[in-house]
Amino acid sequence: MLSKKIQTALNNQILEETYASHYYLSMASWCDQSGLHGSAQFFYRHSQTEKDHMLKLFRYVNDAGGHALVAAVKEPPRQFKSLAQVFELTLEHERHVTKSINALVETCLADKDYSTFNFLQWYVAEQHEEERLFQYILDLIKITGLEGRGLFLIDREIAKLPESAAAKNS
Repeated sequence: MLSKKIQTALNNQILEETYASHYYLSMASWCDQSGLHGSAQFFYRHSQTEKDHMLKLFRYVNDAGGHALVAAVKEPPRQFKSLAQVFELTLEHERHVTKSINALVETCLADKDYSTFNFLQWYVAEQHEEERLFQYILDLIKITGLEGRGLFLIDREIAKLPESAAAKNS
């Protein structure tokens, strides 16, 4: 049975993952409207991945005897200045989520909830991979540039990237 403290922390993480899904969906829409269809497809996939992360937490809370909550999510930004900004914001957001996961892990250790601690190890590894993925994309943008054909090439490359691209490109 989850303690109230752990249940609250997990429900907060559910909200973080839901917001991430909405955030990336907004980025996908902006990319589509900007003619960056490869990047749009990447963000549509990544939005779904974040939703899957949320559902995994949601089910865990209920399976562990808690009550997973559906909370309101703030509206994400709708406009962005450039593809580079989109990926800079994405990396920044993933770092925020990593801090949130790490705080949740610390709470589990302090509460001696080793089962939830064990469950969260997948998220710890996933966050490491996601940060590496977005740093990799930013490195590609830096090397290639976004002027002229560079933008076209980057957009095509991003479309090809699977969710685990960072691990394959290290």
